[in-house]
Amino acid sequence: MKYYFAKTVSGEFEEVIKKVTNELEKEGFGVLTQIDIAATLKKKLDVDFKKYQILGACNAPYAHKALKAEDKIGTMLPCNVIVQEVAKGKIAIAAVNPSASMQAVGNKDLEEIATEIGNKLQKIVDNV
Repeated sequence: MKYYFAKTVSGEFEEVIKKVTNELEKEGFGVLTQIDIAATLKKKLDVDFKKYQILGACNAPYAHKALKAEDKIGTMLPCNVIVQEVAKGKIAIAAVNPSASMQAVGNKDLEEIATEIGNKLQKIVDNV
């Protein structure tokens, strides 16, 4: 089992970020954090890096269920989705596969939640 769902699309980086954000919203997710890796690496290390952003996405009802089932699961929240420019006009999108990460937890109550969230994240990646 892969730890992520991914695909590469053609387009402009900022437009793909908007598409991903819109697809997340359609599936009940909000973006809690947006980390610009290129800007961070430039500021902290003075190195140039490709366009790469991490979107910390949360579906509040499912997060609530997961936290009730396992109070330390917050260490694995939110669900990260990355958008990176792999070549001019080629943008890779990847989302965490929560079923893969939940295997480490070993809580049966989380398996159904992880499957449902995984299905939503796979749909988001597919629809961009």
